[in-house]
Amino acid sequence: MYKYIFTGVDGNFGGKAAEIALKVLDKSQLIFTAPTSKGLEKYQEQGIETKTTDFNDPDGLAKAFMGAKKVLLISMPFVGEKRRQAHKNVIDACLASGVKQIVYTSLVNASDPTNPSIEKLDHAWTESYIENTDLDYIFLRNSQYAEAMISNYFAMAKTGVLANNQADGKIAYISRQDCATAAAYAMASDLEHSILNINGPELMTISDFVKIGNEVSGNNVKYQAVSDEEDYAIFDKMGVPRNTDGDFKKDSSAPFSSDGMVTFGKAIREGKMNTYSDDYFKLTGQKARTVKSMFENSEEYQIGARHSVDA
Repeated sequence: MYKYIFTGVDGNFGGKAAEIALKVLDKSQLIFTAPTSKGLEKYQEQGIETKTTDFNDPDGLAKAFMGAKKVLLISMPFVGEKRRQAHKNVIDACLASGVKQIVYTSLVNASDPTNPSIEKLDHAWTESYIENTDLDYIFLRNSQYAEAMISNYFAMAKTGVLANNQADGKIAYISRQDCATAAAYAMASDLEHSILNINGPELMTISDFVKIGNEVSGNNVKYQAVSDEEDYAIFDKMGVPRNTDGDFKKDSSAPFSSDGMVTFGKAIREGKMNTYSDDYFKLTGQKARTVKSMFENSEEYQIGARHSVDA
């Protein structure tokens, strides 16, 4: 019997993917992994096979992956060499243990060399590394999480102004929960060598997003376009570190580095993130959540605290 390995099930994304996996795959086929045994306790109680794994231990990963058909690699939340090395260790372990396919959570328009997002560099590197191995793959190029901007909207509602550098650029915001659902369905699918764009049901500007938030919540938040430099200054004032090696404030409404957010905003402004497809529906048979529906149930769609080991 084939085994399907879901990594990082203790995290925000991985936990949701694990939940959906129990609906689309037989429990006996699943192996859930996390970096600590504590993150696996609730799954062990359900009779699911679990393994503690360390992405910095390639040999240990290879042992954990032995006998598996597929592995879900959820992109790490840090940026740069540290993330690339962690991803490489997982990929190398897949090769060493005989895994047939890797499902990787990437980023919209990751392979475009003109995309200025610093986040996309690691995704492009990881995709390329996988493509140059014998592994089969499914790349899920996720759009921006709506939860991040909903959290930002309510944080800025106190001031009445949401300012960033996206200007009139468009993106199809998607729920992190839908991205996790897509990952579980990809693991259960028969797809081979596939690149899917996982995006929401509607392209919109940040002004459109704020307007929907106002209509649902009754707030009167205004959008203000600022330059990249001004955007950095806003995050600096909030105490947000420039890169992921910095110190993140506990329960911050901006649990991402400003380098990532500012360059992502620039990519949206320059039209590098306006990819739209029906790949999510084709993969899952479901319609992705709308921004309006997420605002209507906003308590369920917050980005949550940052963790060092989850996505």
